[in-house]
Amino acid sequence: MNKINKFFQESKIIPLDLFLDKVLYHKDLGYYQKKNPFGKKGDFVTAPNISNLFGEMITIWFVSFWKKLNKPKKINFIEMGPGNGDLCLTVLKTLKNFPEVYNSTNIILYEKSKMLRKIQKQRILSKKVSWIQKLNKIKSGPVVFFGNEFLDALPIKQFKKINGIIFEKYVKIGKKNVNFFFKKSIKKEIKKLESYKIIKNEGIIEYPEYGFKELRIVCNKIKKLNGGALFIDYGYVNEHNTDTLQSVFKHKYNNIEKNIGKADITYLVNFNLYKEYFNMKNLVVDKIISQSEFLQNMGIRERFKILSHKLNAKEKSNLYTRVKRLLHPEMMGQKFKVIFVKNKKCNFNLDLK
Repeated sequence: MNKINKFFQESKIIPLDLFLDKVLYHKDLGYYQKKNPFGKKGDFVTAPNISNLFGEMITIWFVSFWKKLNKPKKINFIEMGPGNGDLCLTVLKTLKNFPEVYNSTNIILYEKSKMLRKIQKQRILSKKVSWIQKLNKIKSGPVVFFGNEFLDALPIKQFKKINGIIFEKYVKIGKKNVNFFFKKSIKKEIKKLESYKIIKNEGIIEYPEYGFKELRIVCNKIKKLNGGALFIDYGYVNEHNTDTLQSVFKHKYNNIEKNIGKADITYLVNFNLYKEYFNMKNLVVDKIISQSEFLQNMGIRERFKILSHKLNAKEKSNLYTRVKRLLHPEMMGQKFKVIFVKNKKCNFNLDLK
């Protein structure tokens, strides 16, 4: 806990979102800055790590979107939070089957972690790929943003509504531990909530202020340069005002007060809340669908059948297990949701129509 105290020399009592920002993104000691969290040796795996078919389906979606944008000569595909680079590598490989799109596409990786940028640059050698740490660096379009498990990695605020009174969660930093507690919220914070439906219900309110800050620039770029954004993450659509904050360490759930700076801290994404946000930014949100429905719309089952003919029994079984994990409702299929936001001029949707 001594190292963790270095995060909080200025203040020992801070709001939850500032605490999460410190322990996840501190430039020297933050979780994402000092370790590779992906794979067996890490704490979790994501869809691009499970099967290349996921990345292939994202590429099919992108190619279809490119066509609907009238086949621009230049287009930027921006991956937000590219992890260990698996998805980018698959997109590059798959795009080569579509030479006109490949030649038109610049891939931009938006990555804040110095360690992950280093890993990505070691693996991704294509001159078509560049890295940015600030979204304002993007000056030309159209733009297509993509983020897989990006939203859940951004710090959130938590509030509690009891008998109409709003309280905010804070963190008290001790010498050997941390304690979470609620105290009456200030008017400035309550005002932020009043624009959204979540404030109507009693219980825990999770508010992604950091997420909204990131997406403000994304929205401005989509409106100015044309295009859209696709986000996939674990989360929910129906409001339930419960505490979804959780910690993962070495592929197991972890007590959020333990292994601080060594474990991931995340939460379930409230997709309806993001839909409200995008609508307020004068963008159009297509329907929110499950990951299973999206991948099947893109043709993952057909692609599996084609590949299966070229595989031996063991390889086919392995691929089946991986695709099942992506599609099965009790695995990732229903737990993960897909949201697509676009410029009002665009008539493209998640059904590829």
